[in-house]
Amino acid sequence: MGDATGLVFNIQKFSLHDGDGIRTVVFLKGCPLACRWCANPEGRSFKPDLLFGRDRCIGADGCRRCLAACPLGALCAGSDGRVDLDRTRCDSCGACVRVCPAGAFEKTGRRMTVAEVLHIVEEDGAFYARSGGGLTLSGGEPLSQPRFALTLLAAAHGRGLDTAVETSGMCRWADLAAVVPFVNRLFFDIKCVDNGTHREWTDVPNRRILANFRRLRAEFPDLPVVVRTPVVPHFNDSGSALEAIAGFVASAGGATACERLPYHRLGEPKYARLGLTYPMAALETRG
Repeated sequence: MGDATGLVFNIQKFSLHDGDGIRTVVFLKGCPLACRWCANPEGRSFKPDLLFGRDRCIGADGCRRCLAACPLGALCAGSDGRVDLDRTRCDSCGACVRVCPAGAFEKTGRRMTVAEVLHIVEEDGAFYARSGGGLTLSGGEPLSQPRFALTLLAAAHGRGLDTAVETSGMCRWADLAAVVPFVNRLFFDIKCVDNGTHREWTDVPNRRILANFRRLRAEFPDLPVVVRTPVVPHFNDSGSALEAIAGFVASAGGATACERLPYHRLGEPKYARLGLTYPMAALETRG
């Protein structure tokens, strides 16, 4: 497994929606896209982040532990007694996380070795054996950490674990091709065929994504590939947009299955805890 390490922001056990059977999903930090509807904003940046739930603070009058612990003076008592965070000074060191008795602070993003991740994954080996489950690598965009992703998947595959990858397709072709021998299936997002619309809603064009999908189907036709499309109001929920995606997939060699994922706002509270504004806050869904 060498000395490869990766920045992991979550390890979710007993998942039933990201591959066959009961699975453990390992979420790697960092993503080149900035999808407006992203449910995991804490996974987008390529460095650790600090989440702060001000409503959980018990007040500086009764507890000043975080104020004393912060080495950069990024915390102060607000007018209502609760702590305020100045993110222009914060470097997400996590000193406040360690001392807060109320759990108002959370650091997301931990550097882990392949061995450390596999140790956690293999704790549930009995469940995988009985259900046909295994390890799913997700993100962020897991192939934004290509060396770690490849090393982890190769090690898991070598131990007989069923492996899957969820990718946006926004990655180097060489990195995508490198993991194919070590995965049992691939979940590939096709969000929108129109390049301009894709750029407007995700901040990146889709040419590389579509090219990677075409090449994947051409060079690895036997690999099980599930196309996933998050159906987002005003972005791609029209009949013409969804038909265009279906037409592209068919012309590129097809897929093992296609899944349309309904839009939800479950990730919205995370934006406030990251000091961000939820981009879809004013969205009015179609009737």
